[in-house]
Amino acid sequence: MYDVLVVGAGPSGSRFARSAAEVGRDVLVLESGEIGQPLACSGHVSLDIWDFVPRSARERLRQNEVSGARFHLGGADSRAYRFYKTGVVSNTIDRVELDRTLAECAREAGARIRTGHTVTGVEERPDRVEVTAAGPDGVERFEARLVCGADGPRSKVRSQLGLPEPAELLHGVLGFDPRADHEDFVDVHLTVPRFFAWRIPRGEAGVEYGLAVPPGENAAGRFDELVDDYDADIERRCSGAIPIGPPDRTVGTRSFLVGDAAGQTKPFTGGGILYGMRAADVAAETIDPDNPATVQEYEHAWRSELGRDQAIGKAIRAGYSLPEPIQRVGLRTLSGEIGVHMDRPTSLFSLEQLRAMLSWR
Repeated sequence: MYDVLVVGAGPSGSRFARSAAEVGRDVLVLESGEIGQPLACSGHVSLDIWDFVPRSARERLRQNEVSGARFHLGGADSRAYRFYKTGVVSNTIDRVELDRTLAECAREAGARIRTGHTVTGVEERPDRVEVTAAGPDGVERFEARLVCGADGPRSKVRSQLGLPEPAELLHGVLGFDPRADHEDFVDVHLTVPRFFAWRIPRGEAGVEYGLAVPPGENAAGRFDELVDDYDADIERRCSGAIPIGPPDRTVGTRSFLVGDAAGQTKPFTGGGILYGMRAADVAAETIDPDNPATVQEYEHAWRSELGRDQAIGKAIRAGYSLPEPIQRVGLRTLSGEIGVHMDRPTSLFSLEQLRAMLSWR
């Protein structure tokens, strides 16, 4: 019997597997397909990403350096409101290679990873969890003291155990133009209902275009309008659900969720790589497989870790739906040099941001 069975080898699942294995837990990870595939997530991340990968992997993963963003209330030729730092604020990375790197870190720590295993059933028993999965050799059954659902916004673990869903699921679309672009600014368009569209230069890897919309909106049509506006040549595209807002409960009796499965994302961007990995570390620190009641400690601990940033992020997102004249005044007033950390909205109230604001005067 394993200490923890992890479903999903994305960033949050692999990070938990690594952190738990490093403290002596016997961990098995089941991944439905090939690690990193299919791609359904942006590769634009804060510099905090480098705290989670080996130094030797940095040059392999890094694609481009970003120092700011241009915000638009219209199309590509509309007025741009610039927000920037004097140095690098974020990186674009090889998103598929990130998953592979994190999974390899988990293996090196002692976790076992099996790809090609699609989980079909999860049952909590008084003394264990039973998981069934369809693998290359047919249906297999696994037992563990606990199960970790790190299997994305449409989590099988969550649905099998009757845990509540995230507050909202947006429909995201990504597309990639292979023409190299080393510019250090991203473009953000507040032109889609209740969210935004983006253009991200990724160096020699080309340019990433994307957007997210609520259910019922024409995501594909709006995406075509975006790329046509930039005269982009899209070679490949993908889509997926983006969870916004954590559910009221992310743990069961012998189960817990991390990452997108738990809605551990930034409400104002939908990004969840760093939030999910931070929560995974919290899980490894607080949960003891020999004491299943500790999953409740994780519930409280991860919300303490991410809650304030998620609450402020939710307020920021509300600004996307304000009337355009108010948005225009806000962008004009606040544009310029910033001291805000892209993963930590609480930094709006930091000394660094205050200094940046004083520099406008």
